[in-house]
Amino acid sequence: MEQIELFIENIRNYVWGIPLLTLLLGTGLYLTFALRGVQFRYLGYAIKQVFAKQRADSNGDISHFEALMTSLAGAIGTGTIVGVSTAVTIGGLGAMFWMWMTAFVGMATKYAESLLAVHYRELDSRGEMIGGPMQYIERGLGWKWMAALFAIFGAIAAIGTGNLIQVNSIAEAVRQTTGTNPWITGVIVAIVTGLVVMGGVKSIGHVAGILVPFMAIFYIAGGLFVIGMHYDRIPDALYEIFHSAFNGQAAAGGFAGASVMMAIQWGVARSVISNEAGLGISSLAAAAARTDSPGRQAMITMTGALLSTVIVCSITGLVLAVTGVVGMTSESGQMLSGATLAIKAFDTIPGGSYIVAIGLVLFAFSTVIAWGYYGEKCFEYLFGSRYVLLYRLLFTLIVIPGAALKLEMVWNIADITNGLMAIPNLIALVALSGVIVAETKNFLATVQKEEEEEKAKT
Repeated sequence: MEQIELFIENIRNYVWGIPLLTLLLGTGLYLTFALRGVQFRYLGYAIKQVFAKQRADSNGDISHFEALMTSLAGAIGTGTIVGVSTAVTIGGLGAMFWMWMTAFVGMATKYAESLLAVHYRELDSRGEMIGGPMQYIERGLGWKWMAALFAIFGAIAAIGTGNLIQVNSIAEAVRQTTGTNPWITGVIVAIVTGLVVMGGVKSIGHVAGILVPFMAIFYIAGGLFVIGMHYDRIPDALYEIFHSAFNGQAAAGGFAGASVMMAIQWGVARSVISNEAGLGISSLAAAAARTDSPGRQAMITMTGALLSTVIVCSITGLVLAVTGVVGMTSESGQMLSGATLAIKAFDTIPGGSYIVAIGLVLFAFSTVIAWGYYGEKCFEYLFGSRYVLLYRLLFTLIVIPGAALKLEMVWNIADITNGLMAIPNLIALVALSGVIVAETKNFLATVQKEEEEEKAKT
């Protein structure tokens, strides 16, 4: 078993090596320059559009708000708690800085993915919108083989990233706080998942629209309370994050130390999992949105990277930093990591462990149902809509054994599938950058016209 784990870990390190990191950051930087920093220039406008009234000429399956919440449901999962804790444990606090940088650049990537998803979407045989990397790779580039490759990786990633690691983290959090057997947790989560996933994208969008805002506010409030209790340590924590990002972090306690490359590697990898920029998978939710313009929905979707990584992940990272738990070991001498480390940090206030446990359960469950939809669309692309029900059943049943799998192996499998999925998507974004830029210019002209009409009214 140890040999298998080592083999999987080696594959993970190979996939997330310099080439993929360069491709991820390079694509984001290229799109940022090509779009003239659209994620910064129009951030205020994008946030306003999230809460704007739905336009009468919009087409799609779910509202743009529900589409964003579904996208966030897939992104604000265990990566914002367990992922950040793991990244800091291995890459040091400097990994937080690289998570932020990747997220800011990734906003342009998410914008491009969502724009293409809506631009190239079409109706399937059931009358539902279907779009995303499969469609824009096939219809935009004519590379059906690469579209199929993405769909294969996406369907597998839905099992790893969207199912196994989420349920595994739920089971571990529940076990630590209540002592419940992971198999029991798995059965309960599977039943609830089935009830939502079987209803399709409208059911998922409705649940996400209610669940995501509540869980985000709950966790952010709890985290800010912990940070506030240790306010005197905030300057030192921020210094350590920025300093170790460029100088590495020295060994302390059970922490073995981390190089700059480790900080970059784990920061980028965990940022991608926490906001899905570059994976392309969350653009499937954008494609289902009721919208009048690809550019408008792209603006709305790109705010997700800011919310999931720069805000929610930062809460976890700062809590770990100000409480000084990084490097602590358990009674058996094993270094704390993942959910265990986060619980240790939050436990510096009364009932803090329950904030993490409840946050993990809500975050992870929302991710499970969102990725259930993503995997379904990938599966539908490969095998047709008649097998969608079969996929929903399989996805639901896999929840049960996922609750009892070993955490390290599950995370490594998730990283591998995410990396493989990102490659064809990033290649397509660069190849279709001309379409992205042209569509953006048209939309921004519309935005300018709208603003002029508003000024004329006042």
